[in-house]
Amino acid sequence: MKIAVIGASAGIGLEVTRLALQKGHEVTTLSRRIVPIPDQAKLKRVQGSATNSNDVRAAVEGADAILVTLGVKSPFPTTLFSDSARILLRVLQETGSSATLIVLTGFGAGDSWSYNSLPMKLLFTLFLKAPYADKSEQERLIAGGYSRWEIVRPGRLTNGAMTGHYRELDNLVNGMKVGAISRSDVAHFMVAQVENPTCLGKYPALTY
Repeated sequence: MKIAVIGASAGIGLEVTRLALQKGHEVTTLSRRIVPIPDQAKLKRVQGSATNSNDVRAAVEGADAILVTLGVKSPFPTTLFSDSARILLRVLQETGSSATLIVLTGFGAGDSWSYNSLPMKLLFTLFLKAPYADKSEQERLIAGGYSRWEIVRPGRLTNGAMTGHYRELDNLVNGMKVGAISRSDVAHFMVAQVENPTCLGKYPALTY
């Protein structure tokens, strides 16, 4: 399959790219920094911005699946997630794409906020409120502007090994526990959904 990864230079995006290549897929990456993976026949790099329509078009045109794995390191207000979503949706409309769109946000975005534990709500209020407000807007735009999407909401991310064993929670219920999961296992889930998208129109939460 032809896979585009937007935000591929680090974290889950880098893990997704490595795993997809290992599984024999053709991967085009879009990131500001060069993706630190050796050159290979099935890897194409686009160095650019997720908020530049020409860069986005160069990365996603002809893709069977698009994985959005953008992240920010700062707790300050941002519009990266919503701005990039608007541009991506416009490009998909202009190119007539029907690619599977799998977008990474996090548990705490959108309506999942109310189901977080009290300590996590405190953490979000202190450190993550602004970025997650924009992730919530990203979710709203994607769900309302495209027909073939999944929005992936992992719990607290770790640098642990890939296990392939984790829980996928499709429904929000009182008392649910969404804790830690490794970036590698989130990548495992996202690539599996590229190959067999069982969560279309859903917001799967991931945790151990």
